[in-house]
Amino acid sequence: MKKLFSSLLLLSCSILFPILTKALPKDTLPVRGFCIAAPTTGKLAPFLKFIREELAPRQINTLVLRVDFNYQFTSHPELRDADALSQAQVKELVKLCRQHNIRLIPQINLLGHQSWASHTTNFLRVYPDFDETPWVKMPEKYEWPNADGLYCKSYCPLHPGVHKIVFELVDEICDAFESTAFHAGMDEVFYLGEDKCPRCGGKDKAELFAGEVWKIRNHLAGKGRTLWIWGDRLLDGKTTGMGMWEASMNNTHRAIDMVPRDIMVCDWHYERPDKTPVYFASKGLQVITCPWRMPANAALQLKDMYNFRETATPEMKPRYQGMMQTVWSDAGQFLDEFYGQSKFKGDTVNTSANCFRAIFSK
Repeated sequence: MKKLFSSLLLLSCSILFPILTKALPKDTLPVRGFCIAAPTTGKLAPFLKFIREELAPRQINTLVLRVDFNYQFTSHPELRDADALSQAQVKELVKLCRQHNIRLIPQINLLGHQSWASHTTNFLRVYPDFDETPWVKMPEKYEWPNADGLYCKSYCPLHPGVHKIVFELVDEICDAFESTAFHAGMDEVFYLGEDKCPRCGGKDKAELFAGEVWKIRNHLAGKGRTLWIWGDRLLDGKTTGMGMWEASMNNTHRAIDMVPRDIMVCDWHYERPDKTPVYFASKGLQVITCPWRMPANAALQLKDMYNFRETATPEMKPRYQGMMQTVWSDAGQFLDEFYGQSKFKGDTVNTSANCFRAIFSK
């Protein structure tokens, strides 16, 4: 019965997508993007093959790689992952993407996402003084919800030493990837402006968030690069009903009126095809819509993006920049799923691979 149900769902998606997209206007989206964790050294070769045989034929023109510390930094070797990509391996990615006119953009999670579950990631593990909430100890077994409100740790944006190291990492990774843009993450920031922080306590969380965006943006602009961020912290979770994950419940949403207008907002919604690109565009911000694993939702989001562009004023149209699928497994796991090399457990319809095929047909 479960197998039959999954087959019917997959069939419905295959029927729904052509119906939704057959009348799409003849318009080229400026951004046809794909976002995934940078491959490990052992998965680099199959990932290069995926770029050649899957991304390029689908006219993907933007590839955001979540690098974090999966690179052999020379400015801060103490922050490298154990099996990090070498500069030569990164240059293979750069060369191949250039051959296929794919803009390559690296990401390092800044501000938030400095831990995951029971694990403190490299930045705060090596530099614990930068922790916004040092009194919150990492549990042996992580559960949500918890008494500390711990989802992911943040660094303190007002620590006097934090940006020297952050910007050295950003400059090195952008130079290595020869990139004209950098993705700073900045999503799901739950810890910010905490009362017990000697620097941030009592300060406006929206101003703190916007200040960090400006600081990163200005550093990048000085080197001719643009800033990309996720958009969730700029949405009001309570008023919209979107809640604490896809929007903000700690008052950072007012930062939307404080951030620079030349950033790229990556507007992710995974459970519902919410029409928030209109909100971002009306605020003067460039925006791309970002699905994950639900083909039916992604098809609606793609249709919406075309419609936004078709019906927009000349001033608004350039702000609707397109679509970027996000993948939240590592590159190796996604490739195994995409090529059918592993048995997928659970929902066999709403998967990253199915979503990718649905919205980016060859």
